[in-house]
Amino acid sequence: MGMTLSPRPARVIDLEMMRQKLQAKRRLVRLSPELDGLEMVYSLASDPDSLYGMPILAWGLREDGDVVGLVPWMETLTSCHQLDDAEYGRFVGYRDPETEELLDYPPPHKACELEHAAAYFDYEETRDITLIQQIPDTQGTHALCIDDDDRPWQLKQVFGWRLYSDGNVEALLADESLIETTPILPGDACLYPGRSRHRMVYFFQRSIANRIREQDPGTLEALALMVMPSTSVRADG
Repeated sequence: MGMTLSPRPARVIDLEMMRQKLQAKRRLVRLSPELDGLEMVYSLASDPDSLYGMPILAWGLREDGDVVGLVPWMETLTSCHQLDDAEYGRFVGYRDPETEELLDYPPPHKACELEHAAAYFDYEETRDITLIQQIPDTQGTHALCIDDDDRPWQLKQVFGWRLYSDGNVEALLADESLIETTPILPGDACLYPGRSRHRMVYFFQRSIANRIREQDPGTLEALALMVMPSTSVRADG
């Protein structure tokens, strides 16, 4: 028996356009710093019987309405639930260290805060990429920066984060030659987005950054293996 043909003409689906639309729905539109100590909990395949905690830097509201926890992870400010690597970390949930409660979803008060703030600061869309928001870094995050030339890597403190209209988030680093006043705050003229000057930027918590500064052999060896073999590291900044 033959198959009945549909009278409707075939429609070509543009997969790339569909990907772009899906990505646009996932872009961040608002940030809120985490100031109450909530953590991301993750697991490692090398130690399956243990869970690890990492402070959440901020919460982000996506265009589709989802709220996600954000942590400086590897090369970017990453949504917690996107961490799905057995070797480096697999997201388990959120944790309130005061109650030790493990949460599957962001706390409702953060979702409410972000939604109201996004409605209040309702920016008109433009073709040009514009700055939407700046928040300070409250955790002592550091960035290991590498340039295109043969200069050693530099270890720099992250002073803040910028959210742009395309959903990208950039870390703010300081140009030491332009520092006029201290403490350095978001908005100071000495600050610049990390990727505007450096080819690669890797983020570390303050405790790891201090080990790098102290030239801890184990930390430097792990760093070289993770990022690039035979790369010299200099703790500048």
